[in-house]
Amino acid sequence: MALYVYSIAGKGHSLRLDGLTGVGAEPSPLRSVTSGELSAIVGEISEDIRPKRRDLSAHQEVQERLMADGAILPLQFGYIAPDEDAVLRALEENTGAYLDALARIEGCAEHHVRASQADEEPLLRQILEDSPEARDLNDRIRSGDPDPHLPMTLGELVAREVEVRQQTLADGLVQALLPFAREHVSRPPSASAFLNLSLLVPDERKDDLLKAESNLAREIDGGVDLRFSGPLPPYSFVT
Repeated sequence: MALYVYSIAGKGHSLRLDGLTGVGAEPSPLRSVTSGELSAIVGEISEDIRPKRRDLSAHQEVQERLMADGAILPLQFGYIAPDEDAVLRALEENTGAYLDALARIEGCAEHHVRASQADEEPLLRQILEDSPEARDLNDRIRSGDPDPHLPMTLGELVAREVEVRQQTLADGLVQALLPFAREHVSRPPSASAFLNLSLLVPDERKDDLLKAESNLAREIDGGVDLRFSGPLPPYSFVT
């Protein structure tokens, strides 16, 4: 039967699975499939799994329970192996890489930082105050200058300035937070966020990171929405 694979753990992990409910309409008991120094935490599955709230929560609950007892390599939601032999082959063929990854993340959790422009008005006002060129174009438009190119020129200038300022802020946030992390992953800006940063943070630095995050949240203004989450299973640091 097909197996839903939650995560991979090393031989020293307690694999405390009692009371956990897995994914699926009729979740099967969770168990481990072991090869040498590695175990995969799995559950039998007989259906296609879609990312519904209940199943996403069940998947995450398993990861958090296991992570509380030691290092794990959490798999992304929806990973299904055709049978137990396939799981065993994966463990055997990738033993070295999995053990190295477990050593890298030992004693760490993922923390995520996301910054987006919740309100553009403060930033646009600041740009008009700081940029004589933008201010001049804006004044000409407001005074009724008939040049049809003015709005586009102003819009392009402001867009460039917004990008520069957001990138500067993102760079500053990254530099302020990196000292607390063993590793980091920074994803490209998107329409919804100009900073999307994942940090692999040792447990002993967690409190220091939380204090730094609190200070940064107080210092940043200008309509920026700064969100922190964690500790989380280290999905971003498992390849």
